[in-house]
Amino acid sequence: MLSKKTQYAFHALIHLAENADKGPILISEIAQEKSISIKFLENILLELKNAGILGSKKGKGGGYYLLKTPKEIPLAKIIRLLDGAIALLPCVSLNYYEKCENCRDEAVCGLNDVMGKVRDATLKILETKTLKDILTRNVSIL
Repeated sequence: MLSKKTQYAFHALIHLAENADKGPILISEIAQEKSISIKFLENILLELKNAGILGSKKGKGGGYYLLKTPKEIPLAKIIRLLDGAIALLPCVSLNYYEKCENCRDEAVCGLNDVMGKVRDATLKILETKTLKDILTRNVSIL
């Protein structure tokens, strides 16, 4: 399940993408438009900035803006950045692997096998879908 933090990150990224022609956007505008606490949003945007997804400008006309086009921002990158592992079990995670405490042998563990397939199917979607795919879908509801 996506954390509130990741959901808010997607809402903020969508807002920035939809308003990219306006230049940098103030945190207060995003927070008000998307009903997100400014303090919580500051932390999220800072993480996205540190990861090279957003840029910021200080002073008059300042705010946050996308450094990449929506087509260049894979959903998996945002989820991993803010939530960590995408896999449902640590023993099948590609980037955050840990042996499960109760597992005797991963090689014959049926749960490991099934969850590995779930991970692969999930990644197939999340690594190919981008912020642009969300934006395209949002056009009809905004």
